[in-house]
Amino acid sequence: MLPNSLQNAAVLTIVLAFFGYLVTFLSTLMMARRADRLKLVNARLNEFYGPLYVASQAGNIAYRSLLEKQGKTKSFPVLDSELKEWVLWTTTIFMPLNDIREKIIIEKAHLIIEEEMPRCLLDFVTHVVGYKAVLSKWAEGDYNERRSTIGWPPEFDGYVERSYKELKALQTELIHNSIWVFFHRLMHRRRSPRSVRNVGR
Repeated sequence: MLPNSLQNAAVLTIVLAFFGYLVTFLSTLMMARRADRLKLVNARLNEFYGPLYVASQAGNIAYRSLLEKQGKTKSFPVLDSELKEWVLWTTTIFMPLNDIREKIIIEKAHLIIEEEMPRCLLDFVTHVVGYKAVLSKWAEGDYNERRSTIGWPPEFDGYVERSYKELKALQTELIHNSIWVFFHRLMHRRRSPRSVRNVGR
């Protein structure tokens, strides 16, 4: 039979080996989950909220520029003297940006953060649909309707900006955490051979 000291050493070695395996397993699992989460956040930013945010900011800047040029605080009502310029800005700037956002919402809806489609996104799509009807009438020379009969959703811009910034913050946090873990593992691997050599001396 082995002496008690050797038995204890063997048991300790087994326990330490199991503990090391468990730590490695859990660490690998956490890294995989973090990588999957970062991948989803990147997709949401790159394919949905990022383009949506940029298009919305561009649209807001253009809209404010037009109002400032006309000396108004809101576009409604569109006066006869303003109609030509309103039609120009709507057809060349506002609607192309609306089309971009509508396409993103419809085709990338699976990347939405919430479990259900936010109401403001649905309201935005219906707002754009209303403008498409208006532009069809303009193309036929009928300018009696000058704005979409479905109003602009007031919560839309706030939702897009808030969601974008929250995702950017989460992305930064996940990236920094991943870098820290990688650096920690790298330094641990570099120290391991030294520790082994020191023990042998």
